[in-house]
Amino acid sequence: MQKGMHTDTERCLRAVQAKDARFDGWFFTAVLTTGIYCRPSCPVVPPKPENMVFHPSAAACQQAGFRACKRCRPDTSPGSPEWNRRADLVARAMRLIADGVVDREGVPGLAARLGYSARQIERQLLAELGAGPLALARAQRAQTARLLIETTALPMAEIAFAAGFSSIRTFNDTVREVYALTPSDLRARTPRGPAGGTPGALSLRLPFRAPLNPDNLFGHLAATAVPGVEEWRDGAYRRTLRLPYGHGIAALTPRPDHIACRLTLSDLRDLPVAISRCRRMLDLDADPVAVDDQLRADPLLAPLVDKAPGRRVPRTVDEAEFAVRAVLGQQVSTAAARTHAARLATVHGEPVDDPEGGLTHLFPSVDALASVDPESLAMPRTRRTTLTTLVGQLADGSLHLGVESDWPRTRAQLLSLPGFGPWTADVIAMRALGDPDAFLPTDLGIRRAAGELGLPSTPAALTARAAAWRPWRAYAVQYLWATDGHPINFLPV
Repeated sequence: MQKGMHTDTERCLRAVQAKDARFDGWFFTAVLTTGIYCRPSCPVVPPKPENMVFHPSAAACQQAGFRACKRCRPDTSPGSPEWNRRADLVARAMRLIADGVVDREGVPGLAARLGYSARQIERQLLAELGAGPLALARAQRAQTARLLIETTALPMAEIAFAAGFSSIRTFNDTVREVYALTPSDLRARTPRGPAGGTPGALSLRLPFRAPLNPDNLFGHLAATAVPGVEEWRDGAYRRTLRLPYGHGIAALTPRPDHIACRLTLSDLRDLPVAISRCRRMLDLDADPVAVDDQLRADPLLAPLVDKAPGRRVPRTVDEAEFAVRAVLGQQVSTAAARTHAARLATVHGEPVDDPEGGLTHLFPSVDALASVDPESLAMPRTRRTTLTTLVGQLADGSLHLGVESDWPRTRAQLLSLPGFGPWTADVIAMRALGDPDAFLPTDLGIRRAAGELGLPSTPAALTARAAAWRPWRAYAVQYLWATDGHPINFLPV
């Protein structure tokens, strides 16, 4: 895949005529004769080629005056894989828009986080996506509004403000323009299922591109879960979420064709952010076919890929939290790392009420950890120094870990901290920052797997061999780790 796929008309036509779901989210088909836009896999008979034009985003379709198809619901497509595989300005901006920054801080806030002028960001987004940051955020608000209309019984006024609209009139106009239905009509079209479940919880489906192998994804999250903050229960991974307007609890269950997601939020304005962070944690916008095809080209990796294709990189909902936990896990077992983290959460995390029981705290904020007496930390002095230095820099803003982080620069910053070697910096780059090419050649599990497969096992030689796996070396790590019998590689029973 490449940037600007929507400009390759022949390729887009083939995808639409084949109803190829792999391309959902890569581009959108606008139909000139009907005024609607669809995902490539729309089940209706494809229009004539001369009646189709292709756009890079739903927002661009809406800007051009097209409304969403009621059959294929293009607004529920997986996101484009481009935004999670690239570290340029457009990709970083898209990750921030998905995280709700434009709604909370406006375009000036987006620009400040990225270190560019608002005009530069507008120009680059328009050039690549056919829509500026406000239009992209508006499309996201419309999708959130539709979700709340169809899955809750909330009054429309509450939905309008929860979805991020500034007024009920704007909410009504946007919904009508995007979906060619009023909010009330949208709700009337939605079948009503049986009542039940957790009071106040929102249930939705998170789409992904097939295949998806849940074993290492949920296995890793469950095996390293911090008691009180995370748990595996009744086939679902559950955890607490620290969100911009409050807190929440997410329960995520793997299904054959989607991830079942149940969210309980203290403030509904956090819904789009919670969804975005859950998708990011589960790496649901990845293009597994592109990843696996490249890794399969190595004859020593091919059997691992063929045995269990579609492995994802388990990530995080909170980059700073993951960095702290990476330090807590240095040179100790998984069980010991969980114990250290649980102790911090119990003493310094904020209590939460879990309607289902089991979860008790948010993981401590950076500010809370910065006030901890270092002498109270039950760990070697050198690791204590590593942790307090990391937390101090996160708290004073000299180090920032977020969806918009520049991967190479942030990795260099991490390596400058005391006690940070390549393994710690790279595991943070892979699982917190989302770098799909992060690699762990010094990891003992990776070196052991490499030796068993006949790959070079020294870090330098393995790094040289892994050059052919770029830009997907983080996924190669998942396949190599999976050769071991560690619980992180298996879906919990």
